[in-house]
Amino acid sequence: MKVRVAYIEEPPFYRTGPNNAPVGSDIELAEVTLRAIGVSEIEYVLTTFGELLPGVRDGRWDMNVPIFISKEREEIVTFSVPVWALADGFVVRRGNPKAVTSYESIAARSDAILGIVSGTVQKDTALNAGVTAKRIVKFQSQHEAITALLAGKIDAYSATAVGNREIVATNRELEAVGNEVSSNGSVPVGAFSFNKNNHTLINAVNDQLRKYLGSEDHRARMAKYGITKTEIDGVV
Repeated sequence: MKVRVAYIEEPPFYRTGPNNAPVGSDIELAEVTLRAIGVSEIEYVLTTFGELLPGVRDGRWDMNVPIFISKEREEIVTFSVPVWALADGFVVRRGNPKAVTSYESIAARSDAILGIVSGTVQKDTALNAGVTAKRIVKFQSQHEAITALLAGKIDAYSATAVGNREIVATNRELEAVGNEVSSNGSVPVGAFSFNKNNHTLINAVNDQLRKYLGSEDHRARMAKYGITKTEIDGVV
């Protein structure tokens, strides 16, 4: 049994590692899960964020690495059970010159420009917080957004707090700041996604995830990438 899995460049969840082989927390979770259900061959396909959902819908591959679940995305694909809950955060230039602490803090400054990857849930979060569309710049990849941030074309880049820590660890010109959330704010969850008609694979993956998520082995594997009980306990 062969399964094709699409991924993008967004460490620590997924990225191209040595020998062009994908590595990362969600790559490892995919490997463990698929091997456990009897998959003998896994082929990884590097793509862009915007192609993940159309690609699996159109049968170009069988499964996507985990991304956030949303109602709009559920119209295109079927998601697995959630595998993590990830809070947002921001990457800013060192010193945080625009004093970014939340989406609301960006909305409050008419001179603050926010960068996001096109198609991500962060756009709606920003709009709902009052950031105007004209102050949201969309990029095709994380690399493009960070390049723009370093060049001063945007003032903050919004993504997951876990992923942002990975970005700043390799760039001294940047720093990560958390997103201050009200006490009733919820943390969005993410999951693998599939073609809606691929019932056999969906059911097998879900059955295995329900057995595995939250186990000692799962927690140990995720801890290597900075994913802790904070991100796991919200979905198990």
